[in-house]
Amino acid sequence: MRLSALLEMTELGLSPVTGRDELDRTIRWVVTTDLLDPGRYLSGGELVLTGLVWRQSPEDSERFVRSLVNAGVSALGAGDTRWGEIPGDLVEACRRHRMPLFHVPQEMSFAEVTEHIVRRLSAARAYDMTAVLDRHRRLVAGATAGAGLDPLLHLLGHDLGMPCWVLTPAGRVVAGSHPLPEGMASLLARGFLTAKRMPCALRGIERSEAGRYSVFPVDEQTTPRVADWFLAVQGAFEDWPEERRALAGELAAVVALERARLDDRLSPKGRIAQELVELVVSDGKPSDILPRLQVTGLTTDPAAGLDADGAGHGFVAVAAAAHGALRPGELRVVVKEILNRSCASPVVGVAGEEVIALIPAPESDITAEVREAVRALAPGLGTGRLTVGVSGIAPVDGLRGAVEEARYARRMAEGRAEPDAVVGHDELATHVLLLASVPDDVRHMFRVRLLDPLRGYDQVHRADLVRTLEAFLQVSGSWTKCAEILHVHVNTLRYRIQRIQDLTGRDLSRLEDRVDFFLALRLG
Repeated sequence: MRLSALLEMTELGLSPVTGRDELDRTIRWVVTTDLLDPGRYLSGGELVLTGLVWRQSPEDSERFVRSLVNAGVSALGAGDTRWGEIPGDLVEACRRHRMPLFHVPQEMSFAEVTEHIVRRLSAARAYDMTAVLDRHRRLVAGATAGAGLDPLLHLLGHDLGMPCWVLTPAGRVVAGSHPLPEGMASLLARGFLTAKRMPCALRGIERSEAGRYSVFPVDEQTTPRVADWFLAVQGAFEDWPEERRALAGELAAVVALERARLDDRLSPKGRIAQELVELVVSDGKPSDILPRLQVTGLTTDPAAGLDADGAGHGFVAVAAAAHGALRPGELRVVVKEILNRSCASPVVGVAGEEVIALIPAPESDITAEVREAVRALAPGLGTGRLTVGVSGIAPVDGLRGAVEEARYARRMAEGRAEPDAVVGHDELATHVLLLASVPDDVRHMFRVRLLDPLRGYDQVHRADLVRTLEAFLQVSGSWTKCAEILHVHVNTLRYRIQRIQDLTGRDLSRLEDRVDFFLALRLG
């Protein structure tokens, strides 16, 4: 609906004060405000109605109008029973900023003005709906005919002069009508992740009009940005006519359909990947694991082991968890994207609140690549955080140990301050590698036999035996240092150590028993 249509609505009695040469501007909504600086609540294209309550001095008019202009407001309607007429300073500010200004009669309430205009807008949208749906159906048909998004984007870019691209938050180009300038994909991805509101306009590498891009989310309502795709279109959307904006919105909806179509979670290969992860986590047999590795494409070699020098068909495990940011299914999408540069088709599955991935051993530094990708995506996590652990290389019969190693590394990452912590296998102590290969039930029983008698005694007597044991091992059995750490007399410490030995049947003067207690505490 254009501003000129307001003059046709004679029942409103609106009369233009300034901006008669701007009446071809479009209105998309009506907003009433009496805030002095309402810009943060506006998104562009509105007719703003105000009763001038904000005006305490003539200088306020300049600030108010500038706020509307910066927000992309189409026009201003003003009326006030106190003044009768619109103050001259407001008229001058609107004229200076080329802001169309309408006088609202005193007998016409803002509620009535809003009701009439919204009814007119709704009627216009209903009239256009058939044409919009027909065009939408043709766009969907073009995207789902089996050829993907490339033909559709080529049509928009070359025939309609609307260069556009579909990208992931990691900066991977899914499809595009033209090649993007070098470095532009990463720039667009960062802009998408950090923008306060969508859609947004970004300045690219070039300083010309061709260097401006508009970014639209694909599934903003149900998918966090860090797990979504986005659409980038050349040009600034604020300057587009309504039809071009509508076309971009329809294209984003079509891309959402294609994204859902390519989601492999329900595909046969996706289900096998989930089965494979569950088998590895539950310590399944290599004879059950290997066929699934072959089906997923991670290996074609029946042996799938390591050569004598450690090279060959090894695998790396990655464990990831999102804290307050993503659901497991969304985290799975993010992990696949993170690993995309190292492996074209990583095997990714959900295990409780964690996501586990398996990839063939890469020649590059996988931990460094994962760390770089996670840091790039971190702005899209909001107040949440992402922690990741990466294992060393393992053969098929060592996959369970690799997964446990990655999980332990991820738990180490949780203790770090940064919101995008990644820990690699090279940061783990050697005993961790040993423990990672031990089955869960064995580790549980080992921990229970050694520590449960102490924990049960502590609960009843509040004797602090477990803490005493940790401190004693920490100082390598030094009685003096341990007593200082615990702030107790050496005789008290000797009594506690004796009680620990009596309850467990172990001798803390023996290296073997100290090692057992040390490992049990690490497992706890």
